[in-house]
Amino acid sequence: MTFLNGSGYDTKGFRDELFFDDGKPRPGARLLIESLDQLTPEEIRMRQSSINSALLRMGITFTVYGDESGTEKIFPFDIVPRIVEAFEWQHIDAGLKQRIKALNMFLDDIYHDQNIINDEIIPRAILEKAKSFRPQCVGVNPPKGVWCHITGTDLIRHTDEAIYVLEDNLRCPSGVSYVLQNRLVMKRSFPHVFTSSHVRPVIDYPSHLYDTLAYLCPNDVAKPNIVVLTPGIYNSAYYEHSFLAQQMGVELVQGEDLVVQDNFVYMRTTKGFARVDVIYRRIDDDFMDPKEFRKDSMLGVPGLMSAYRQGNVALANAPGTGVADDKVIYCYVPDMIKYYLNEEPIIPNVPTYVCDREDDRKYVLEHLHELVVKAANEAGGYGMLIGPHSTKAEQDKFAELIKADPRNYVAQPTLSLSRVPTLVGDSFEGRHVDLRPYVLYGKDVWVLPGGLTRVALKKGSLVVNSSQGGGSKDTWVIACPGTETGDVKEML
Repeated sequence: MTFLNGSGYDTKGFRDELFFDDGKPRPGARLLIESLDQLTPEEIRMRQSSINSALLRMGITFTVYGDESGTEKIFPFDIVPRIVEAFEWQHIDAGLKQRIKALNMFLDDIYHDQNIINDEIIPRAILEKAKSFRPQCVGVNPPKGVWCHITGTDLIRHTDEAIYVLEDNLRCPSGVSYVLQNRLVMKRSFPHVFTSSHVRPVIDYPSHLYDTLAYLCPNDVAKPNIVVLTPGIYNSAYYEHSFLAQQMGVELVQGEDLVVQDNFVYMRTTKGFARVDVIYRRIDDDFMDPKEFRKDSMLGVPGLMSAYRQGNVALANAPGTGVADDKVIYCYVPDMIKYYLNEEPIIPNVPTYVCDREDDRKYVLEHLHELVVKAANEAGGYGMLIGPHSTKAEQDKFAELIKADPRNYVAQPTLSLSRVPTLVGDSFEGRHVDLRPYVLYGKDVWVLPGGLTRVALKKGSLVVNSSQGGGSKDTWVIACPGTETGDVKEML
């Protein structure tokens, strides 16, 4: 039976990540497609079912806030991976390293001299109206001069074959635990095709993360005390917090487990207080320290910012990095690259209209039915209008929102996201995908070879977020000749 390599799968109309337009498999996907074509429908369903059962046993879940049917859900996974050729990944890797260096320089600049504002590269009003700019961070010098230690950058591919940056995630980017667990179940399901395809490993992410965090240690100690700070079990990404802490061999703590004394942070243990050197925080700025941010927060650690300012503890990511997540600030990242690095951007932004600009706003209001409109500080697929799939009433609502607060909105053309074959019933159908690679910035910048491929499971949908019905796929980056391809150990 031929699910893929034949008339059973339609590649027309969109850029497909596994097939050329004529239906022939791309080089890196050939072995996978041949393997799938040798399986019966029942065998494929059994493998998908086996993977689902394994993920359920692992407890790989996420939380949807406000979902009356239950908060915790299993993250849907599809058996067909996305495949990225070696030459494509070299381009992505270089572009992400360039981008994160420029973003880090931007963050350091705006919390100090603000040269990029004074030189009128970015309008002052844009920064002043950024809801995620933290005055509490002005003048702060993070350890080793690094602000954005862990970044998840969302990429898409359009029908023009080019890769574009859709948005940056520098606050508390999530999803990397799914990358690692997806790989584990895929290796077990397709061990021979996985090895023969020369797929680059992702299993060493926790060790790279640990090294990144250890590099930040403000003390001259051989083994820094590192903790992962979580808001608790009801957070949407709690599974990931606990998973990464376990994989790194460090403590998972909540705010009540930490105390600040004399501008040093200590962890409560059965043997008394233990000094904490580095905190990988998975808690937003607003809830981090009630003395500095939200006074009503019960999640954070009173006095934490004071200890941080004194250089007695490292925080990853640094407070204040969320300003670089602002979708209006995003529009200026190509200008940042030119300004700070004197280079042309390797990976372009999606063309974007800034509604705070009068000409852009006029165009957006006249073309709402064609555009994707986004709120500057929303995430998870919320606060969006997808013009071609919207009603006139929805367009009118967004028009009023834009007029009331133009700084809070941007708009982009409706791009045709690339597709990957996805199991639907007894056959494969194309579903739209994006890609979130993870970037670590410590002593050097390192990009995980792959990332989270998110897939819009609803037919025709362009929204890949898990909270909006999306799922995930494994991402196979094909190695260059001579590159290590085997995962050196299995995850426990």
